[in-house]
Amino acid sequence: MILWCWFSACGRSEGPTRILRIGFVPSENVQQVAQNAQPIVDLLQKKLGMDVQPFVATDYTGVVEALRSSKLDIAFLSPASYVLAKSEAGVKVILKSHRKGSAYYYAAIITHSDSPIKTLEDLRNRTFAFGDPLSTTGHVFPRKMFKGKGIDPVKDFKNVIYSGGHDATVLAVLHRKVDAGATFANFPDGKDAAWIQYLKDPAEQQKIRAIAYSEPIPADNLVASEKTDPELVRKVEALFLDLGQEPAGKKMLRDLYQIDGFMPASDRDYDPVREAFKIAGINLKEALQKKKP
Repeated sequence: MILWCWFSACGRSEGPTRILRIGFVPSENVQQVAQNAQPIVDLLQKKLGMDVQPFVATDYTGVVEALRSSKLDIAFLSPASYVLAKSEAGVKVILKSHRKGSAYYYAAIITHSDSPIKTLEDLRNRTFAFGDPLSTTGHVFPRKMFKGKGIDPVKDFKNVIYSGGHDATVLAVLHRKVDAGATFANFPDGKDAAWIQYLKDPAEQQKIRAIAYSEPIPADNLVASEKTDPELVRKVEALFLDLGQEPAGKKMLRDLYQIDGFMPASDRDYDPVREAFKIAGINLKEALQKKKP
């Protein structure tokens, strides 16, 4: 039986790895990510011939903290959480995701379709929803976008909330809880984006409009702890590369994180994200310290 593994149950293993402990960032609510991840967990257990313990944190820094504390062997990370995990936990990036062959995606600033808001400047004195504080498209790159326009959300917005996930941000905009919000788009045309993924009713999808897109952002990735057995890492890498080559595997990946497959990655791929942190004025260590008990 595979159990969803929480911090109290994810102690550090002794000797060779007998259990693969895998972490998932919560791009949407934890229960939904857990449900979507289960087929991949089952497949890993079958192919590797070992127990697999999955862990879905309640926020992005939870996965980073689990890696730092040697409670995970591999993990799915967003670009921003990878940069933090590299700095604080010394993880190694194995693969980066792709969508239709593109290893990039975008931050999107969205509003209600009938809103008078047309530009980023129009957001002054409005209410706004970021996602998780460590979300690449839900916080880091949008803050960089605002910085480029001379906008300080703390001073220039009427109110700012952190929804915790892309699905919550989309719903907050749809139901007019906020005037606008930050989320992701896989391409800068609005046809494959958070509001299309989370709103199943086409009529509701039409009620969301993007007013700005970011520059291309290096895609999400799969990382390994520095303590994970290299041979196991190679097996996991091969399995995930194969997963994107078959229809059933592609469906699992689309259901989980709306990705089509993986390709090789290097740490240098994420230098633009490090630069975005600096420009946005977000301190990496402070981001992790705020989540520690």
